[in-house]
Amino acid sequence: MVQSCAEASPAKWHLAHTAWFFESFLLREFLPGYRVFHPDFAWLFNSYYQSFAAFPEKRLRASFSRPALSEILAFRAYVDAGIERLLETNPDPEALRRIELGVNHEEQHQELILTDILHAFFTNPLRPAYKPEAPEQKFTVNSAPAEPMEFVRIDGGLHEIGHFGSGFCFDNELARHRVWLESFDVANRLVTCGEFAEFIADGGYRRPELWLSDGWDAMQASGWHAPLFWSGETDAWRIFTLAGEMELARVKDAPVSHVSFYEAEAYARWAGCRLPTEFEWEVAARHQPVVGNLLENGSLRPLPQADSVQNQCEANHSAANCCAVENARRPLHVYGDCWQWTASAYLPYPGFRPLEGSLGEYNGKFMSGKMVLRGGSCCTPACHIRASYRNFFAPETRWQFSGIRLATGQSSAEETAS
Repeated sequence: MVQSCAEASPAKWHLAHTAWFFESFLLREFLPGYRVFHPDFAWLFNSYYQSFAAFPEKRLRASFSRPALSEILAFRAYVDAGIERLLETNPDPEALRRIELGVNHEEQHQELILTDILHAFFTNPLRPAYKPEAPEQKFTVNSAPAEPMEFVRIDGGLHEIGHFGSGFCFDNELARHRVWLESFDVANRLVTCGEFAEFIADGGYRRPELWLSDGWDAMQASGWHAPLFWSGETDAWRIFTLAGEMELARVKDAPVSHVSFYEAEAYARWAGCRLPTEFEWEVAARHQPVVGNLLENGSLRPLPQADSVQNQCEANHSAANCCAVENARRPLHVYGDCWQWTASAYLPYPGFRPLEGSLGEYNGKFMSGKMVLRGGSCCTPACHIRASYRNFFAPETRWQFSGIRLATGQSSAEETAS
């Protein structure tokens, strides 16, 4: 039931809401004779679908002491049984499309559960660890230093953007269209904790010339002086993770995480660079395999790149797979560790069409006041992420695994209908 900030939700609510999604948009419409598990669940576990039903204020979800967890689990089992019956009936193709959407929706919430637990445990004065490290790892400084940051040239020209092929995508990844890009350079890795600590030590949070006006106001209003989950002083930072609290020396070569768009943009300006646009990011990533420090790696925290690859090699137990992972490291590490802020506002693509009915509220209604992030995080399943995937959050958001990739060169993008 813990909900430590308005952006987060209790784990119990996530479980109920994902079951609600399948019941509301599949079973009620496509399974003849289906009876809802509980009439109040239709509004109680609605998230934001205004056209479907009313719903309680999000920040109050921690007050849902009832229904009890046992009833939530019974609800999920009831819905699962209904989905199985539906699949036995040669269902309508639209029902199958919604099942696929529901599975991807649930993967999003599985990732959110981990980010919400991290925030909840950080606000607990005991600072408990969700997944404690093995005793032999606890006091070991990560031995693999960050590789030098290098910039890879990406040729400009007319590029196609958006999802391509027969696999699943969300509606906000469509329609595929053309974008004109100038040539640009993109960093081969993310900014590390150690590098961000240099920004702090150089007065990064005290220099208004580095900040967008809204960012400066948000930083001062909220009292930011370091990324979320950092505590201590400049010479003795401690960083809280799902494995517990760690000194900066242990994670200095891991990507910095839990920074807002405003902090990412200020750091880029301080470094003499900029953030890539979402179109530049997609063009740079489109030929890279989905390899990186993702959920399957099991770390649940950003890692130095060499440690991440080594862990994957050990997990694969195959020399061939290990070589494939090693080759995939070059020239860019685009997936995993942290969602990467881009310089692009979250807006519809040319030809965008929301889904029919209440499902049209899934993505389209948020295309205002948000910024796009790309690449997935250490808590994103590998099967969930792709080059065209568009995540989005308000620019002041910090509770997500969000980090920084730098770019240089002229930024421009002109869209034309494909």
